[in-house]
Amino acid sequence: MRHRLNVLMTAGALVVGTAVALASEVEAFLSGAGKACVGCDLSRRDLKSRDLARAKLDQANLTNADLSAASLFRASLVRADLSGAKLAGANLNLIDAKWAKLAGADLVEALMYEADLSSADLSRANLKTAKLGRARLTGANLTGARLPGADLRGARLAGAKLAGADMRATALHNQNLREMDLRGVDFSMGDMIEADLRGADLRDAQLAGVDLYGANLNGADLRGANFEGANLTNAILTGARTDGAKFEAAIMPDGRRAE
Repeated sequence: MRHRLNVLMTAGALVVGTAVALASEVEAFLSGAGKACVGCDLSRRDLKSRDLARAKLDQANLTNADLSAASLFRASLVRADLSGAKLAGANLNLIDAKWAKLAGADLVEALMYEADLSSADLSRANLKTAKLGRARLTGANLTGARLPGADLRGARLAGAKLAGADMRATALHNQNLREMDLRGVDFSMGDMIEADLRGADLRDAQLAGVDLYGANLNGADLRGANFEGANLTNAILTGARTDGAKFEAAIMPDGRRAE
């Protein structure tokens, strides 16, 4: 009995000690005295315009935190929870945010060049005009995300989920979208020059006004897709299923404009 009591007291002391350590770590982080706050609860904190470059925030709780215009350059946010966080105009260049939760986050005009967002949850996030050049979005969840005007040139999207995403006027030059499920995605007025869309499922997708010069659509499912006014000059449509697709006023692969 006495041994069991000692064990319980020791366990309790460890829990209290951990809590005190975390509390002091949060205090140091908020005061600017420290840049590491692994597993800390920073939810709803006002951190806007803060210099958090190279901060270590793995597994931190940053839900609904205000990080507008903050610098998180090269910060580590592996498995951090930033659901609903405000990150408009933030510098997220080169962050490591693998498996991070960013569902519903405000990332308007955020700088995310070469950010590692592999397997991150960006569902319903607002990424309007965000700069995602060469970002790693492998396996990321972008379901219902808003990306109008976003720059995704050189980004890695293999295995990403894009169902219901708003990708109007998005830059996707030379992007590899091979065999991806792109049903119903709105790419209107976007730039998809020489994009690899072989075997992609583009049923009912909106591609009106999209520049698809030299794009490879070999074997793609284009049933019900809207290509009205699109530029398909030199595009490859061999083996593509085009039942019900709309090509009104589009420039076809041979350079002729469709009636």
